[in-house]
This record gives sequence, structure tokens and C-alpha cells, in this order.
Amino acid sequence: MNRGIYLDNAATTPLDPRVREAMLPYLEEVYGNPSSLHWAGRQAREAVSKARARVADLLHARPGEIVFTASGTESSNLALIGVCEAAGVVGGHVITSAIEHPAVLETCRYLENRGVAITRLGVSREGIVDANELREALQRPTQLVSVMTANNVAGTLQPVGELGRIAHEYGALFHTDAVQAVGKIPIDVTAQPIDLLSFSAHKLYGPKGVGALYVRTGVRLAPFVHGGGQERGLRSATENVAGIVGLGRASEIASAERADEAVRLVRLRDRLIESVLSLAPQQAYLIGHRHQRLPGHICLGFSGLEGDAVKLLLALDAADIAVSTGSACSANHGAQPSYILQAMGYDVVQARGSLRVTLGRFNSEADVDEFVKVLPDALRLLSPLVTIGTGMAWKGRR
Repeated sequence: MNRGIYLDNAATTPLDPRVREAMLPYLEEVYGNPSSLHWAGRQAREAVSKARARVADLLHARPGEIVFTASGTESSNLALIGVCEAAGVVGGHVITSAIEHPAVLETCRYLENRGVAITRLGVSREGIVDANELREALQRPTQLVSVMTANNVAGTLQPVGELGRIAHEYGALFHTDAVQAVGKIPIDVTAQPIDLLSFSAHKLYGPKGVGALYVRTGVRLAPFVHGGGQERGLRSATENVAGIVGLGRASEIASAERADEAVRLVRLRDRLIESVLSLAPQQAYLIGHRHQRLPGHICLGFSGLEGDAVKLLLALDAADIAVSTGSACSANHGAQPSYILQAMGYDVVQARGSLRVTLGRFNSEADVDEFVKVLPDALRLLSPLVTIGTGMAWKGRR
């Protein structure tokens, strides 16, 4: 099958061949149930333990603080519902932001229907939570503050260290959805005031169908999957051994290569941003913070063409370039304005029109070259009035 240019790494990442190689024995030869006491079970159990240690190393956590789940969504559900049910749902209070992933916002809506008060903090034009607004919301007793590390649409990084410290000042736990961030930026849960952290293997060049939740020692959670007591009783079910091995290997690779990879992706990201803004100076604008963003994440708007964002995506797709108009989780609601962009202050028309371009481990300078080459023709298809610049910001920038 021919491979086009894949620039949608925020939706999911390709499986790293080294991860696939690590998983293969656990799909074929090592097939035991980790709960079994015999040799086959021991082999599987040892593999899960080794993977747990690798995941813990990536976060600077203890192995016993890692709980394996089936997804980042499940991890966030376990964090929010687990904290509230352990503390007593009625009369509880959770603070989150207006731009969280549905994994958090829909869970908050579920908790709200069960008697938990939910405060949704606004954000700046660049998508950043105001620390003073958090302090104000914490004036009432609060069990949990949940603010994502990096936004899935805009790519903006939140000041989680500051927000976590404020939460702790008022006696609240702090959870962060770090699905987009783990393996891309440094995260050290021993140095940061993070009590719970969710992430997923498939955003980390690992397999789909496996995630993890970091739970700081001493944090009380009530399980919502009941059964045989696996994962410290917090997530009962026979472990997905091959998937967990894949997450462990992906974490090991990220630990070793993250810093160099981030430098390369920032360079490609900034080149792409500068080139697009130069090529379409009257139409193109960057969404989110210019520098306080994920290394490979770009979110663009095109003034006057926002209503044609899907057509622009399809024009790029016809050139074998895969991008997104926003979150992959919102693909079934493409005609609706993005609640994230609306919360950031964009109007309804603008909120329908973002183009998300996300670079990853397997992207090259040639991929970015091709995107910049194809984009002007794709824009002209939408409107002959588009002003195409010289692209001088791109030339000679190697």
C-alpha cells in the first residue's frame, strides 16, 4: 500500500517498528494469563512488571503508582470518578477547564448528574487557564482540579506546575490529562504537584487499546471496573499483555529519545508556521500560543475560508497529505463549531475552520516541503482571491 504524507500525529501515531518487534512474542509465543501461577502465567506477569517499570521511568514515578487501562479516556474516567466516589459524590466539587478533551468534560457531566458541583474555568485567547480564576474557584471545598497538560486542538501547554501548586494550597488533588504530552515534553511527577496523570499508548508510537493512569502513593480511588482485582483492584480485567509490553517499549524509547526528537520537531514546526504565514499573509493565522505549545503541533486558521476547512482538508487529502480539521474525537461533528476555539474567543464561523497539522517521529523535512508546496494550490481551489506571498521565510531555512 502506498504511503502518503501523514501530518495528523495528534490523532494517533504510527506504531514504531521497535514497539511492534517487542510485542510480537506476546501475540504468538507468550500467551499466559498474568494471574496464573504456572510458568506461562509467570512469563506474562514478568513482562507486565517490566513494562510497568519502563512506564514509571518515563514519568519518574514508582512502578506501583502505574495502573494500566484500555485507553487515556478510561484513565481519566477512573481518575475523576474514582476520586469523587472515594470522597463521597454528594456535595463534592471538581474544577476543570472549558477546553478539556471530552474524556474529562463528559465525565464531569456524568458526575454533575450525580450531585457533584462542576466549575469550568475559562481560558485566554491563547488557550491558557488563569491561575487567579482557579484560586477564586477554590474558595469552596474542592476534591479535585483537572486541567490538561496540552490541548489536543490548539496544542497550547498549560502551566500545570503552577495550577497544581495552587490546588494543593487549598487541599485539592490535581489531575492532568497528559495524553497529548507524554513522551513529547519532560514530565516529572516527583518534581511536579501532580497526583493523577492520564495517558495513552497510541499517541506515543505504541498500540491502540492500552493506556495508563499514574496514581500518586496515598491517593484514594474507588474502582469502577469490578472483578478479579487486577491492577491493585482499581482496574479488574485480564491484562492486555502485548499492548502493555508495547506501551512499555514505547515509553523506553521516549525516555531515551524525547529531548532530541523535540528539538527536531520544534525546528520543523516553526519552519512550517513561518512559511504558511508568509505564503498566505492576509489569510493565515496561528491558533494557540506561538511558543508555549507542543513541539510538533500547529493549528491554523484562514481568514474568510473558515467555512471551507473540510474542503481544504479534502484538497490536501487528494494530494496524499493527511491533516485534521480539529480533534479526531470530533470527526462525527465536523459541521459544529469547536467548543475549544469558542472558549478561546473565536466566533462561530472561525471555530468551524481550524486546520490541525501535527508532526511526529517519522516526518521529515521533505514532508514539510511538500505540504508548503501543495498548500497554495489547495487554498486557490477554495478562493481565487487568496493572496499568496513569496514564502521567503521558508527559502534557505535548513
